[in-house]
Amino acid sequence: MSESKLSPLLGSRDIVLHIWPKHRDLLSFDPASVAALLYLQLALPGHFSVAYCANPDLSPSGTRNKVKQDALMALASTAGKVGTVAAQVVSAIAAVELPQGQWMDVITILLGFVSEQSSSNLRVATLQAIGFICEALQNKPEILSMRSNEILTAVIHGARKDESSPDVQLAAIQALYNSLEFVRDNFEREGERNYIMQVVCEATQSPSVPVQVGAFECLVKIMSLYYDKMSYYMERALFGLTVMGMKHSEPEIALQAIEFWSTVCELESELAWEASEANEYGEVPENESKFFAKIAMPEIVPVLLDLLTHQDEDADEDEWDVSKAAATCLGLLAQAVQDNIVAAVIPFIEANIRAQDWHLREAAVMTFGSILDGPDPNVLTPLVNQALPILIDMMADTNVNVKDTVAWTLGRICDLLVSTIQPDVHLHPLVSALVSGLQDNPRIAANCCWALMNLADQLGYVDGDEPDSFNQPSPLSPYYEGVVQALLRLTETTTSEGQHRTAAYEAITSFVTHSTADTIPVVQNTAVTILMRMEQLLAMQNQIVGADDRNNWNDLMSNFCAVITSVIRKLNDGIQPLADRIMTLILQLINAASKTSTLLEDAFLVVGALSAALEHRCRITGDAPVKILMPLPVNMRERRKPGKKRESTGEEYFIGSKSEWASAEPA
Repeated sequence: MSESKLSPLLGSRDIVLHIWPKHRDLLSFDPASVAALLYLQLALPGHFSVAYCANPDLSPSGTRNKVKQDALMALASTAGKVGTVAAQVVSAIAAVELPQGQWMDVITILLGFVSEQSSSNLRVATLQAIGFICEALQNKPEILSMRSNEILTAVIHGARKDESSPDVQLAAIQALYNSLEFVRDNFEREGERNYIMQVVCEATQSPSVPVQVGAFECLVKIMSLYYDKMSYYMERALFGLTVMGMKHSEPEIALQAIEFWSTVCELESELAWEASEANEYGEVPENESKFFAKIAMPEIVPVLLDLLTHQDEDADEDEWDVSKAAATCLGLLAQAVQDNIVAAVIPFIEANIRAQDWHLREAAVMTFGSILDGPDPNVLTPLVNQALPILIDMMADTNVNVKDTVAWTLGRICDLLVSTIQPDVHLHPLVSALVSGLQDNPRIAANCCWALMNLADQLGYVDGDEPDSFNQPSPLSPYYEGVVQALLRLTETTTSEGQHRTAAYEAITSFVTHSTADTIPVVQNTAVTILMRMEQLLAMQNQIVGADDRNNWNDLMSNFCAVITSVIRKLNDGIQPLADRIMTLILQLINAASKTSTLLEDAFLVVGALSAALEHRCRITGDAPVKILMPLPVNMRERRKPGKKRESTGEEYFIGSKSEWASAEPA
């Protein structure tokens, strides 16, 4: 925003910013005051002065009113950006003052501006201000509840299809979205509810794309807030409008229409769970499902399957598009309608899983992976048995996107339907394919790590199992050394960074945790390898340059600590030969880590696991540990947010004065 546009709004008097006093070399000891000062310096250089005071909320008489008056006047600016900023200023002040019983006439003033037909800029900015106020006070609905009828009337008037200005209609639709929390009483009255729904539904057919997007956003929120009142509207309008919306050529519109059905599916899955809980206790559920998803499934499934084929080969991994939205919606639909989804999608999968076009192959695999959570496992088992060999072969597909989705689908099978994997038939080719995938694209490697981790979690030994089961080889035992070595190699590659490297270490941790007696040598060798890497990384700490290097260093050390902690818990007192080496490295790590780093908690988990494993054989002497550890508990308590508890590991440790340190001789 240029100074030339803002300067005329300031009048003859400059702004006086009242902030908390300075502190040493800081502009103010209050971060909000510093932020306000920097913002004004960028937006209004030379047009404000600073006054330090004990309570900046109590500015000199008249100054606050002048700011409010100027902000209200700026709503009429012919420059659209100025009007939007003025709306933000008005809402920010109102959000502070209305809860305190101040500026109670602001809503009356704004409602008067909305009816000013001669200035569309004023109406747009005013509707934006109303919407911002509603958004800011959504957790305090009682403040605006007395004015909800007037607010709703003004907003709905601007949102009608008869509104000549698309900008006014858009601002009104957005204000309606933000006010939906406040109009519960209006939705209880059938006549008013019908009119609101009529206006919103008509807005989905507006020639303006932003208005259509805003209208569908309103429908999503209305469904989430007033699901129990939607039967009438679903039958007469919403089914057709949203299905057509999903087919729209504008991605923004299609995304919101898909989100509508994702919301319906989530709500009905939750209602089904509540009903099962109520039936278990012989109670009547508080809310009942209308089964919108089940009724609409024949109409929406074909649309979703078609949208799955609209992938963009060059799309960024984190970019949200209609294909990804459709896959998410299909997964939620499977949870909502359960077994009914299977027959609806199997023909599409069978027709396209071997198609020449990679878009069709990927869509078929994505469809299969998306429906694995919801239907009865007994229904899915024969399908998975039939599909597994095909999917394993597809890990060699020529297209990266197909392989990525195949790896994800195999991970889902390992997680949700591991009973369908026959060790003597599927396990060897499955593990071989996943290990081979570790050398592929980082996205594929990350999914392969996840799949291997799920295999270990589901097929390996779990604490609490029968004691004899630890001494019996698991189905994964023959593959342990090869898999762990492959994962360790992956963490050393130059392309292994961030979440992909973390995924590999998480898989290693899982294999260690679920190892059986015959694979203990693999666990021991893994511990030695990780300790060597810790030593090398600690030696490099003086070479760290910049925040990125520090974050990478912290992430690696956190991964190392996680693996070592799992090794200690698995070996128990068998960790004794490595105990001194581990403790020395952890003390060095604590000394090197920033006192505000979460890495400290990871280090203390290692200490706790070690002391629990060795018990009375744990011996820590000398002054160095005490000097390092004594200040940390207070520091960690300061960092932990109120109400957030440290995750319990079943292992506790204490840090106190030197005399409190345990120093017992081995029994």
